[in-house]
Amino acid sequence: MILAIETSCDDTCAAVLGGDRLLANVVSSQAEFHARYGGVVPEVASRHHLLLVNQVVDAALADAGIGLGDCDRVAVTTHPGLIGALLVGVATAKSLAAGTGAELVPVDHLHGHVAANFLGEHPAAPPFVCLVASGGHTSLLHAADYADYRLLGRTLDDAAGEALDKGARLLGLGYPGGAELDRLAAGGDPGRYDFPVGLRERGNLDFSFSGVKTALHYHLRDAGREAIERNLADIAASYQAAVVEALVEKTIAAAGAAKCDRVCISGGVSANSFLRRRLREECRRAGIDLHMPPPELCTDNAAMIASAARLLPGIPYPRYLELGAGGAV
Repeated sequence: MILAIETSCDDTCAAVLGGDRLLANVVSSQAEFHARYGGVVPEVASRHHLLLVNQVVDAALADAGIGLGDCDRVAVTTHPGLIGALLVGVATAKSLAAGTGAELVPVDHLHGHVAANFLGEHPAAPPFVCLVASGGHTSLLHAADYADYRLLGRTLDDAAGEALDKGARLLGLGYPGGAELDRLAAGGDPGRYDFPVGLRERGNLDFSFSGVKTALHYHLRDAGREAIERNLADIAASYQAAVVEALVEKTIAAAGAAKCDRVCISGGVSANSFLRRRLREECRRAGIDLHMPPPELCTDNAAMIASAARLLPGIPYPRYLELGAGGAV
């Protein structure tokens, strides 16, 4: 029985996993607190984690119908993420583990995203290539086994989610920007405008999204307000398509390079409707099996941390008392 805590960014999350059954998955969003700033403010996130983490843990235990003493392990995200936010989760997990005698399991946030694919009614099984795309990370990993991940490619500058959020902000959309951009783009023509797809050269599995953001900035600067307002949905759709095409092309290429016929996705951007549609099309064309977790397991959540913790060694008391954000003991 694993209690997991995830506080790497702005969502306060707790989950309970019993064997391979997800018994509870609680996510408390801070979106309303960050909306006025147009993005996540680290100090605000940390303070709200302090206020919410115990309530979220209590809710997860109640949903699972168990007590804290029933947990054999306490898992927690230790890296990467916002340092203040991570420290709240790590301190909470250490306290709960020490109070019950449970083992503590430190989990890499990115490995958690990969392990989200091991949950649900039809879990994925390695080997597969996994695209991890979120507001802070964009990576391609080859999962040779359940706990054996090899990096194939990553962003050299901005993350895909950051590019979508920044694009939404430039277009004057609300927060969270990626979801708002996805909704607006659904009514537009993705082929209307030609925005650049970064690092498109053959054999390169890395990403770059700084160029497409710059292209949008210049397009909006030169187009004029009336033209922007008249064509807003088409601009949104074309910009989103440039980001998505980079993700799709590199993912298909990575599957070929790894000689792998299965692809999985994870991270908040993998909830994007256009990305999910384009990956279905291209995987079908390439004869690749595609596994996509439900949207609630794509964004940050503690269920994925619990899933990863099943496969990792635990740290006994009192060694984990020296654990800090970053994962080192």
